[in-house]
Amino acid sequence: MTTEISFDYSKYNFRDEVDYKHIFQPGISERVVEEISRLKDEPEWMTALRLKAYRYFVERDMPTWGVDLSGLDFNKIRYYVSPTDRKFSSWEEVPEYIKKTFDRLGIPEAERKFLAGVGAQYDSEVVYHNVRKELEKQGVIFCDMDTALREYPSIVKRYFGTVVPPNDNKFASLNTAVWSGGSFVYVPEGVHVEFPLQAYFRINAANVGQFERTLIVAEPGSKVHYIEGCTAPIYSSESLHSAVVEIIAMKGAYVRYTTLQNWSTDVYNLVTKRAFAYEDAVVEWVDANIGSKATMKYPSVYLLGRGARAEVLSVAFAGRGQHQDTGAKAVHLAPDTTSRITSKSVCKDGGRTSYRGLLHVSKGAKRVKSSVRCDALILDDMSRTDTYPYNEIHEEDATVTHEATVGRIGEDQIFYLMSRGIPEQDALNMIVLGFLESFTKTLPMEYAVEFNRLIELEMSGSVG
Repeated sequence: MTTEISFDYSKYNFRDEVDYKHIFQPGISERVVEEISRLKDEPEWMTALRLKAYRYFVERDMPTWGVDLSGLDFNKIRYYVSPTDRKFSSWEEVPEYIKKTFDRLGIPEAERKFLAGVGAQYDSEVVYHNVRKELEKQGVIFCDMDTALREYPSIVKRYFGTVVPPNDNKFASLNTAVWSGGSFVYVPEGVHVEFPLQAYFRINAANVGQFERTLIVAEPGSKVHYIEGCTAPIYSSESLHSAVVEIIAMKGAYVRYTTLQNWSTDVYNLVTKRAFAYEDAVVEWVDANIGSKATMKYPSVYLLGRGARAEVLSVAFAGRGQHQDTGAKAVHLAPDTTSRITSKSVCKDGGRTSYRGLLHVSKGAKRVKSSVRCDALILDDMSRTDTYPYNEIHEEDATVTHEATVGRIGEDQIFYLMSRGIPEQDALNMIVLGFLESFTKTLPMEYAVEFNRLIELEMSGSVG
C-alpha cells in the first residue's frame, strides 16, 4: 500500500472580504490590553485583572515540552479583530457576509433542528446569539462572555479566573489579558437543559488570534450539554487560538462539554480547559482534535467532593505537518471519587500524536477508582505516536489502572474486507472509523455524521 493524502477542506477553506470595524495592528503590549478593555467599556476590576495577567504572560517562559512552538511569533499576531459593534439575536439582522459563512457551516440549520441555544463567534467577537424562550423562563442564562460581564457582573466576578487563575500557564495568562467573546452558561438549581447548547468559533482574518473565554456554572442538581465547533481558512502564515474554559459543577450537577476542533493546518491551538466537580457531580469532556498545525490541550477535572465523577474521551487525528499533543488530567482530592480517561489517536503521512496525561490521588482521598486507556493507530512508517503518562498516587486505598496500545492496520485486515467486495479505500475507512467508534457514539447524530465525514476526508487518498 502507498500513502498519499488529498484532503478536501473546501467546506471550511473559504474567507470573506470584510470591512472590519476594529482591526488592531500586530503585536501585544499593555496599551493593546487597555484598548481592548476600553473598547468593551469594562469595569475597572476586569481591566486590572487583564493587566496583571499580561505581566504574568511576559514573565513566563515558553513551554519547552509538547509541540514545537519555535514558529509562533507573538508580535505577528493581531489581538483584536471585530467585524461589527453589534450582537444579533435575530438571524435576519446578521450582516449578509457573516450569515453566508455560518449558513455554509450549517449553524442555523442545526439550531432549527435540535439545539437549545446557539452562539456564533467571528474572529474576536460573538456576532449572533439566541436561546430558546422556555430556557429563559427557567432562569437559564446562555450568552457571550462580554454580555455576561455587562449584565451579570456579580456572577462573573465571583467565578471568573477561579478555576483557571491568570498565572496558571503562559497561554492562560495571554487569554486572560486579551480575551474576547466566548460563552457564559448559568444553569439554576435543579434545571435540566434537555437539548445541547452550541457555540461556533470561526477565524476569518489572517494572522489573527482568537481568545474566547468560556465559563459554565451548573448549580446543584442541574444538567447541561455544551458543544463547540471551530474552523478557519488556510493562509500562508500562522494564526493562534488560545482559549480558556472554566466549569463549576456544583453538588449533583452534570456537565458534558463536547469539542469538534477542525482548525486549518496553519493554526496553533493552545487551550486550557478545567472543571471543578463537587460532591456527586459528574463532568464529561468529549474532545475531538482533527485540524491545526499544533495542538496542546489537556481537559482536566478536579474532583473536590465525595462521590464526584470524571470522564474524558479524546480523539486526535494527525496528518502531514501536524502534531496533536493532547490528553487529560484527573485530580482526585476527595474520597469515593472516580475517573475514566480514554484516548484514541490516528496518525498518517508523517503526522505525530502524543498522549500527555496526569492522574493525581491526594493523601486522604480513599477508595478512589481510576482507569486510563490510550490506544494509538499508526497508518504508515513515517508517522509517530508517544505516550507520556504521569501517575501521582499518595493514597494506598486506591484502585488505578493504566493501559496503552499501539497498532498498525494489517494487510490481512484490508484483504479480508476486500474479499467481501469492499473497495480498498472504504475498507481502510471502516477500520479507522471502527477504531474511533467509542467517541462517535457519544455525539448527537448530526455531529456524528459530520465527524465521520471529516475522518473520511482526512483518509481520502490513503491507499493507492
